[in-house]
Amino acid sequence: MRGELAAGAAVPQDEIARRLGVSITPVREALRRLESEGLVSYRAHRGATVSELSQEAARELYLLRGAVEGLTARLAATRITDDQLERLRVLHARMLDAQHEGRSGDLAPLSRELHDAIALAGGPAFLAGHLRSIWRENPVPPDTSLWHDHANAEIFLREHEDLLAALEAHDPDAAECIMKLHLEHSAAARGATFEN
Repeated sequence: MRGELAAGAAVPQDEIARRLGVSITPVREALRRLESEGLVSYRAHRGATVSELSQEAARELYLLRGAVEGLTARLAATRITDDQLERLRVLHARMLDAQHEGRSGDLAPLSRELHDAIALAGGPAFLAGHLRSIWRENPVPPDTSLWHDHANAEIFLREHEDLLAALEAHDPDAAECIMKLHLEHSAAARGATFEN
């Protein structure tokens, strides 16, 4: 569930079985479970392939993330500790370094780590668990990350800076608003990828 295979890519069942040291049967059973979750599709003459995120599903995903992450940001603004703020600052500094050094592939995992740290700061723990579940069930293949676009990355980094400022000010209204706006911008950028 790490997004290693691109959307539409064939799932190499024989290779998976060989790497795991099992017969093909448990691999097929696991793929059927993934199919029931919408992560894998079976196509005639192609076998199992990684499901592609539709434009409507992407829109719903960002709406869900906006609701959950907006709430976690609101709660974090009222509960965040100095140590948690320092961790966020360090993560953001690492993102800025990656951007300036042209390491766009590092940005998405760092961003996810930052969003996760905000969710954990907000508590309760089940909200962070729900957020991780959303990410796990909707992996973005690394080659389709919005962070690869320099203009998107600059916007997202500025929004992260604004979010950190709201958290440092312990302003729940601003933190929630900025997080929702950040995810609306992400949704718009993802929507643009469907139009191209």
